[in-house]
Amino acid sequence: MSAEPSAEVGAEPSAGLFAEIEAAALRLAGKIERTPCLHSRTLSEIIGAEVWIKFENLQFTASFKERGALNRLLDLDDAQRRRGVIAASAGNHAQGVSYHARRLGIPTVIVMPMATPAVKVARTRAFGAEVVLCGESFDEARERAIALAAERRLTWIHPYDDRAVIAGQGTLGIELAEQVPGVDSVVIPVGGGGLIAGVACALRALSPGTAVIGVQTERYPGMYNAFHGRNRPVERGTIAEGIAVIEPGRITRERVRADVADLLLVGETMIEEAILLLLEVEKTVVEGAGAAGLAALIAHRDRFAGQRVATVISGGNIDPILMIGILERGMVRSGRLARIRISVRDTPGALARLTALIAECQANIEEVHHQRAFSNMPLQNAEVEVVIQTRGHEHVAEVIDALRRSGFDARLPAAGTRAS
Repeated sequence: MSAEPSAEVGAEPSAGLFAEIEAAALRLAGKIERTPCLHSRTLSEIIGAEVWIKFENLQFTASFKERGALNRLLDLDDAQRRRGVIAASAGNHAQGVSYHARRLGIPTVIVMPMATPAVKVARTRAFGAEVVLCGESFDEARERAIALAAERRLTWIHPYDDRAVIAGQGTLGIELAEQVPGVDSVVIPVGGGGLIAGVACALRALSPGTAVIGVQTERYPGMYNAFHGRNRPVERGTIAEGIAVIEPGRITRERVRADVADLLLVGETMIEEAILLLLEVEKTVVEGAGAAGLAALIAHRDRFAGQRVATVISGGNIDPILMIGILERGMVRSGRLARIRISVRDTPGALARLTALIAECQANIEEVHHQRAFSNMPLQNAEVEVVIQTRGHEHVAEVIDALRRSGFDARLPAAGTRAS
């Protein structure tokens, strides 16, 4: 395994890093967006707390990663700029590095995991970077990037375990302290830890009464394990690929231990729910990692009850195909999309009568499957499976009741089953 370029472990007091964050804020002023942080009345009612949302998905590349990437690029000397830079990323760091490197005239190579969403790969190439797809995870892509850095004499731009990157991300914390003074808790999505390390340091200096809390997906609990001394296993595959990091950084681990109050975990279903809530309530598109903070507020709402709490939408680069799947699954869970099985007499007009009854109930038919051969029903009968759009679970029950009153044997299929 290739040795990673050495990084100075965070032995310095928080004051030293905060001075670098303040310097980064001056360097980045006017070059990145000062994103809004807005109060959400509806989410506050749902969670039982005063909820503020920091919209980092409104950066040009739709992610906070621009902050750290640009601050690190501005540190390069002339020789390093001419030779070029290399980074490993599941997408957002790649776009941040590529976009600002192109602006500064710096050649860029990006190594991305094979499963990176196509939208992120396309955007990175559009910014002029050479993209190398390698490995099943970020960690495998990182090893390839480190090897290429040595071969081509490129400067390695670490996505999180670098002081200049952490300082750049920390500028978000300065903005938060100004936008929501006296906030009780700030919830931050955590992968390798660069964002939370910088934000926690800034808030410790500017708002010492604020508790900074990290959140990871249950499938990638690397920083959670390091913080709590646990050994939860990594489970490959998550919709929050932006925080799918097996091993957190060395510098970031030290900073999290120094400045972070707690680390929480959330499941995949809760992240899906948060994505849908942000789409429906805030009218904003969010990727899985970006929704992790809200997912934590939902999953651990008792912990935040009555507080003034802020969370960061860290990114909005979600694959459209994944978003479609999340929308459909969300509609199923809410009862707005339902599958009903109905036994009907296999006679002319029976199917027409069935569909007319569903229409009378003000439900819209999306799919119809009419089974004869692939069914255990008697030969005189057929099994019809319909997928309908409804107003919710109560409406589904009304449709089934109406069908039964009209003589149809209608039922919801057992969970996980399909038509034969």
